Amino acid sequence: MEGQVGTDALQLMAEMLRIFVVEAAVRGVRQAQAEDLPCVDVDQLEKVLPQLLLDF
Repeated sequence: MEGQVGTDALQLMAEMLRIFVVEAAVRGVRQAQAEDLPCVDVDQLEKVLPQLLLDF
């Protein structure tokens, strides 16, 4: 089984990635709202990414 990842590990990683993406989107929306912008751009995601990575 060398070099293979188990099904449980894959499911866990997929769930962690899903949560990470959702949280990034939520934080990006909050940042855009704080800047009175109508939509989220890469700039807002770049601003929230450092703290998001620290939180995870």
